[in-house]
Amino acid sequence: MKIGVIVETLCLPLREGLQKAAEIGCEGVQLYATNPELDMRTASVSDVQQAARMIRDCGLVVSSVTGDLPGHGYSVPAEVPERVRMMKRIIDLSLELDCRAITNHIGVVPSDTAAPEWAIMVDSVGQVAEYAASRGSALAIETGPEPAVVLKRLIDTVGSRGLGINMDPANLKMVLNADAAEAVRVLAGHIFHTHAKDGMHYQACDPKTVYDAFADGGFEALVAKTGKLFEEVPLGQGQVDWDAYLTALRDSGYNGFLTIEREVGADPAADIAMAVGFLQSKIRELGL
Repeated sequence: MKIGVIVETLCLPLREGLQKAAEIGCEGVQLYATNPELDMRTASVSDVQQAARMIRDCGLVVSSVTGDLPGHGYSVPAEVPERVRMMKRIIDLSLELDCRAITNHIGVVPSDTAAPEWAIMVDSVGQVAEYAASRGSALAIETGPEPAVVLKRLIDTVGSRGLGINMDPANLKMVLNADAAEAVRVLAGHIFHTHAKDGMHYQACDPKTVYDAFADGGFEALVAKTGKLFEEVPLGQGQVDWDAYLTALRDSGYNGFLTIEREVGADPAADIAMAVGFLQSKIRELGL
């Protein structure tokens, strides 16, 4: 397996972030499509090609592009047409980075297939997945707000080779208190990319309320009302069982990137450097 990092989480300008990623031992980076220095909603092909050269000059590859856009994912009818259009643009520009995995939070997938959001998601996610497949790419849904069996049902219903999973073990633990290794077993064969992130689950919460709060910019207000629900912590210091999780990934046939994500903390760059060392030791120890 290979180690990457979401370059924006290093909290540096893009070029310096790329250099830092290479310096601390990463082989690849994940980029936000909304990076202020390379916003794929408005960037030209030449802008992206210039960034691709900068990435190659640092000895890195792009493990994936995060196509997250403001709003509530693919569940709100009024937001869907523009989101689908923009995702197709991001898929096209990602090819200029030699990147064929586009990760997305898609909103909370309902467990009830009779819910109106279900049909909306099947249609809209399916449109993006089929376009990705036509371009030799894939849309990777990030795990977190729903159980793995619900995501598997969505993937099976859409039925596109352009739809898979971005496994985030911390999201599963923090929001659902779920076993990431078991989620890997449920989703085996559909995992296109992974995040390396850790976290603590403190109390049960409603995933839709949590993710709606993130989308509306009111998560701090939610915490003030409910108390601390969960917490992201440095890699190896949380409740994710890394031996079981990484072994499950290996046994599922996954051999791609473990992309470090550190969204909080006083010194994320130091935490990320420590995370690289943690993953390097696990890769050696477990023979990954």
